Amino acid sequence: FRRLQREEAELSRELQDLIGLPSATLDGVTIPLHANTGLLADITPSLRCGAEGVGLYRTEVPFLVRDRFPGEEEQRRTYRQVLEAFAPAPVTVRTLDIGGDKSLPYFPVQEDNPFLGWRGIRIALDHPEIFLTQLRAILRANEGLNNLRLMLPMITCVAEIDAALVLIRRAHQELEEDGARIEYPHIGVMVEVPSAVYQVPAMARRVDFFSIGSNDLTQYLLAVDRNNSQVADLYDALHPAVLRAIRQVIEDAHQSQRPVSVCGEMAGDPAAALLLLGMGVDSLSMSAASLLRVKWAVRSFSHSQARALLSEALQLEDGKSVRELVHGHLEQAGLGGLIRAGRR
Repeated sequence: FRRLQREEAELSRELQDLIGLPSATLDGVTIPLHANTGLLADITPSLRCGAEGVGLYRTEVPFLVRDRFPGEEEQRRTYRQVLEAFAPAPVTVRTLDIGGDKSLPYFPVQEDNPFLGWRGIRIALDHPEIFLTQLRAILRANEGLNNLRLMLPMITCVAEIDAALVLIRRAHQELEEDGARIEYPHIGVMVEVPSAVYQVPAMARRVDFFSIGSNDLTQYLLAVDRNNSQVADLYDALHPAVLRAIRQVIEDAHQSQRPVSVCGEMAGDPAAALLLLGMGVDSLSMSAASLLRVKWAVRSFSHSQARALLSEALQLEDGKSVRELVHGHLEQAGLGGLIRAGRR
């Protein structure tokens, strides 16, 4: 254990040398690495690790730590701090995503199956007064910075996008009528529900970018509650069905000239990141703790190697075999410390 501790410390020191270096493959393909955040305390660690922006800012966190709904100005100040800290780098702000395993004590929702219930954009559209207050706060926070990217969660159909866009335009118009000079932001959607996988072309006519929430997409595709210990071993983001679904999203989005990011736990897994790189994903977003590990993997392979690895992985029939394949390539490249304790 002392040896492993020394080797882990050595690895951490080596990873620090990657700060400031480009996240680029051996053949020169660049893939920006962004940070996932929800607390203001996450900002400094993310910047220190060299995050090139925020790929997912979870606005529900400021709601979860309060005993009431925060007001518009209160929200604006919080969002402004995040946008200012990373400017001019992009900050993707996800609108309120409560429900499922994220319930507000002052807005209780009791359901037999909360993950398939009233959550995300469904609550926002049913309570436009809450949604409009948040939209106004987010748009005002972006005034003079213009690095905001606004993202809608839990989208299952284009009708939800259309309804949300009406409210976004309304909030923007109200602010302009109040005398504010605020740029209309790029709008995107999270692909985390299987139905969204097959509607990317239609959605692309309405939005500017896509972000794949691999955590929820995996659990919905595999019908596995990742928080349930009885079936947690069935949850596998490298399941061939998950890989094929993500590849289809990326291909369809690119045909419509729309960029795609991945902001779930897959993005912070060096093995999965290599497969996503092979699919042509445009950016990855992860916790600050994973950023340098993923950068090391990206900088150790060529894009053509990643594509070949993906092609080989898609021939396999289960997630375990996929993981063993990719881990084997990481070991051969001298990156075993990314997938297990120690360096040997």
